[in-house]
Amino acid sequence: MSNEQAENTQKAEAQEFINAAALKRGYVLDYHKILATADLPVLKAANHVVSAAYLDERRLDRRTKELLFILSLTVMRAPLPQLCSHIQVALDLGVSPEEILEAIEISLPEAGIVAFQAGVEAWQSVVGIDVIEPTVTVHTGKV
Repeated sequence: MSNEQAENTQKAEAQEFINAAALKRGYVLDYHKILATADLPVLKAANHVVSAAYLDERRLDRRTKELLFILSLTVMRAPLPQLCSHIQVALDLGVSPEEILEAIEISLPEAGIVAFQAGVEAWQSVVGIDVIEPTVTVHTGKV
């Protein structure tokens, strides 16, 4: 097999893996795409751990695991796209917006206001509720 054929085979395998992961998870993160391109064996190994701990139903169902994942990502101050992806998956699984918000609210006493605030903002950006704005002049912090 030529180098070009081997490269094409690797690209096809990586594409197949990414597509399968997207279908199973409901999302794909940037690091998934990077590792699929640059180091597929490491991505596959990491995926086995994620499958065992998060994707495979054992004693906890997928809805419960998704709420726990949202909570842990909020506490860890995960990047906004990652947190939003999990909120979207939870909604797809039939978790209500209120249930998701309640899971995020659990972060407040343990992780503090900064983590909680980011989680609430991620939730609002996905759920898209209309927020109440002050009718008086305030500083917004936006430049």
